[in-house]
Formats: sequence, C-alpha cells, structure tokens
Amino acid sequence: MKSIQMVDLKGQYNEIKDEVNTSIQEVLETTAFVNGPKVHEFQKNLKQYLGVKHVIPCANGTDALQIAMMGLGLQPGDEVITADFTFAATVEVIALLQLTPVLVDVNEDDFNISIEAIKKAITPKTKAIVPVHLFGQCANMEAIMELAKEHNLYVIEDNAQAIGASYTYSNGTKAKAGTIGNVGATSFFPSKNLGCYGDGGAIFTNDDDLAHTIRGIVNHGMYERYHHDVVGVNSRLDSIQAAVLNAKLPNLDTYNKKRQAAAKKYTAAFEGIENIITPKLSNGCTEICDTCDCHVFHQYTLRVNSTKRDGLVKHLNENSIPCGVYYPIPLHKQKAYADERYNEADFVVTNQLVQEVIALPMHTELDDEQIAHITSTIINYINE
Repeated sequence: MKSIQMVDLKGQYNEIKDEVNTSIQEVLETTAFVNGPKVHEFQKNLKQYLGVKHVIPCANGTDALQIAMMGLGLQPGDEVITADFTFAATVEVIALLQLTPVLVDVNEDDFNISIEAIKKAITPKTKAIVPVHLFGQCANMEAIMELAKEHNLYVIEDNAQAIGASYTYSNGTKAKAGTIGNVGATSFFPSKNLGCYGDGGAIFTNDDDLAHTIRGIVNHGMYERYHHDVVGVNSRLDSIQAAVLNAKLPNLDTYNKKRQAAAKKYTAAFEGIENIITPKLSNGCTEICDTCDCHVFHQYTLRVNSTKRDGLVKHLNENSIPCGVYYPIPLHKQKAYADERYNEADFVVTNQLVQEVIALPMHTELDDEQIAHITSTIINYINE
C-alpha cells in the first residue's frame, strides 16, 4: 500500500503533468507574469463554469473576503454575522476592516450556520451575513436570502471549501455555491478542491456595479493607470497560478466525483459503528449518489465520542494515518476575537463539535486499499 497523505497533490499532479507543464511554459515564454492572458482565460472559463456574470481573480481567499466587504461599502461599526465554527480568515477580515463580528452557532448535522441563530443575532446595526459553506456543502441559502431581503442585509458567501458544489432551491432549480448572495469569495489554496500551486483566490458576483468597484479595489483602486478612484489593495492572481488553475478546472467535476466516491466508501464502512457519526447531507439530499453535487467533500469529517476523539488522533498518527481536527477552538474563544457580549449558552453545538470532530484523508487519489486500512484502523480503536 502506498503512503497515505491527507492531500495527495503529487499524485494529482502526475495525472495532469503534461497539461500543467504546457500551461506554465506558455506563461514563461510570454513573460506576462501579472494579469497576463492566462489570468483572463481562467477568469472567462471559471465564469462559464459557475454560470455567474463576473469573476474577479485575486491573490488569495482571505483577500477575496476582505475585498468583497470593501466593495459593498461596509463601514466601521457595522455588524456582520458569521459562523463560530470555521477557520479564522472569515472573522479576521471583518475585524481588520473595523466592522463588528457577530459569531453565531451552527447546525449539529451539517456544521453550517444556524438560521435560528442568525435570526436571534440581527440588530439595527447588522449589515451583512457571511455564510460559510463548510467542508464542501452549502449553508441554507434560500432561508438566508429570505432573511437578508427581510432585513435589507448583504450576503457574502465564503465558498473557500465548496467550489463546484450546487445548491438546490425548494422549486428544484440549482445554482453553484458562491453565486447566490450579493457576492461570493473563494480560495485556490493548494489543498482546495480546485487548488493552484501557491496562493490564489477569486470573487464572484452578478452585480455589474459591484463587479466594477471590486475590479478597481484589487488593483490599487485604479481603472486607469495612475488614476486612483477608490481606496484599493494590491491583490492579483499571478499568471503562473492561473495557468495551473486553467489546467485543473476541466477536471474539477471529476475531482469532486472522486471525493464523493471516497466519502461513500468511508460512510459505508462506518455504518452501525457505535460512537461514530458520519457526515450528514443537507439541502434535501439523503445519500451520496452519482448525480448529486450538493456536497463535494473538501473534508470528510466524522464526529467521534469526545472521550475517544483525542485518543483516536494519537492512534492514527502512531499508525502513519494523517488526520486533522477542524476546528479545535471556537472563534468566540480565540484571544483575538473574544468578546464579553458572547454567552456560552449560545454556542452549545460549536462547543460540542470542537470536542468531537476529526477529518480523515480526502483527495482525488485515495484508493480502496487505503480507505480499507484507514477505516479498519479507526473501527478497531473505537471498539477496543
């Protein structure tokens, strides 16, 4: 059995080596390293894939979130509601812009932001909601958009973990994750479902005026060279990263199907095992199937009885099986974001999840032998 990786980027590269190398070589030969033809080509291809009017590439996913908020004109003191159970980048940019982060609890089943918690958190100062499509599936966007319309709020989708996933409305129509709110943001960090070979990100919107504003922000506030019309930043996707993404994008649906297939095998192996809860699908889905793209499994995250979780992490590491705890500390308990406004009674689910979650290896190159070894090692430990 080959060595198990949390994310097997080398194996994936070997499958598309010729396409990647050719695409990068084209950049080297043109020497158009910043905002070159490969960036424009990728922008066009991603726009077509997502079915969105505007894609604005940028330097990374954190910048994408920050620039989206800047583009909406949010002002210091404005309250922005987001999930407590997620990576810090989401709340980090809110704080950097001197906005007021309002952290709320998540659902126990799908780990995504709780609609009821959002409702309780809305005040006259609330200006935006940032749902995070955690681990590869969408938050309840129909309900979120209804709340936003009712309270005149912006919706900024943090789509760093769910590129390629779809959301199905109650009437059966679908939309790609990141294209539903006023603006969406994603990351192309190497481990993402669509990852480059460094840092990269993008912003999506169907709003023409917002897209125009954002295009200026990412380039020092310039629409014409040396004419600075808005306060901007320097955040551009470089051409070599765009070349890698161009080579990978045609394979994204295949990559996601491979992740779904691996997830299905994991779930089947753990069926009926006491003290293990496998990932639950939301958005009306009951099981992983060949035609479903509601969950693209950026992570495959189990919940394990809290008395066994940390021991399992140690056991897997001792057996050369990588794993991750995403996330070990709620954002409301992080030193940088602690606030006396928060009440522990409002974070019951998050406080439970941080003691139970464990993410297993998940990538496009997982094979049956590796999955069997991972699952049997876990089951043997749990049953001890």
